[in-house]
Amino acid sequence: MMIKNYRIPGLTAVAFLLISTIAGAAEARWTFDGDIHNNSLAVSPDEKTAVASYSERSDVVVYDLAAGKVRKVMKGYVTPRNALFSPDGKAIFLSDSSLGVVKKISTGTLDVAATLPLGPGAFGTAISRDGQRLYVNNEAASTLSVYDLTHDRPIAVVTGFAQPRQGIKISPDGKTVYVTNFKGDKITLVDAVTGDIRGEITGFSKLRAISVSADGRTLYAANSGSNTIAVVDTQKHVITATIPVGQDPYGAALTPDNRYVYSGNLGDNSLSVIDTAAGKVVSTVTGLDAPRQAIVFNKDGTRAWVLNKDLSIAVVDLKKNRVIDTIKSPPQT
Repeated sequence: MMIKNYRIPGLTAVAFLLISTIAGAAEARWTFDGDIHNNSLAVSPDEKTAVASYSERSDVVVYDLAAGKVRKVMKGYVTPRNALFSPDGKAIFLSDSSLGVVKKISTGTLDVAATLPLGPGAFGTAISRDGQRLYVNNEAASTLSVYDLTHDRPIAVVTGFAQPRQGIKISPDGKTVYVTNFKGDKITLVDAVTGDIRGEITGFSKLRAISVSADGRTLYAANSGSNTIAVVDTQKHVITATIPVGQDPYGAALTPDNRYVYSGNLGDNSLSVIDTAAGKVVSTVTGLDAPRQAIVFNKDGTRAWVLNKDLSIAVVDLKKNRVIDTIKSPPQT
């Protein structure tokens, strides 16, 4: 497989100084895009390890899920954006938009194995099912970078986007990459093999997280501007319905059986539970603190891990749709 007709341009951007207050003391914090806030939660394939980050914090927390406690706090980040595991669970990929890199971290030792340079703005990430390719949104350059993970080298940079941020997903058949564009409120469809842009879907309102159904025919997208989840026909490239949810939805996470979509509602600290067949909200989960798109389900679909603002992890029973436990986070340092 080869991506053709693309070059790797020099990535340049102008950083700015954000003055923030950390642990009660004012200090200068150099960020590229500190006015953009998001969190991220990744769970290993064996469901033993979780990685949590929030772009307002320079530390990233690794949890031992079996023990229900912190395994390690990784420091040295500025605006960590997205974490994900390789399909075999041996590596963690963590993007930082201010450092302009994606770090490849050994799950076993938590040491950095490689650093992939992308330039300021490295944001959302997705990995192919075979673990050979990493796709990275660059919000600053409005590009999609493609990395060959077998050789730890860039393959191409695809242009034609408008502030791609957190939202990026690969279709179940591995043929299409769905990239959200915050500017213009649209989703761009990219051929995963050639890098060609195949079309776009418009009509969103402050587009946030997306999920794609197992058959690849339906996409769900969070509209934080209209407090809805959009239902999209991926074959026709049109929104077929919008479903009202809670306030300021960021999440649109499909359960493993595709029967429900969970919307993380930042504005009212809740999850809206959508029955995909009925096309409506059937339950609401409360007791959360500013949930966003960081919602991960276990394989058998009995529980979800949801990240709170303080990087604690709420454990949600999906049958009862209520929080049954919270894994405490370490204090911010």
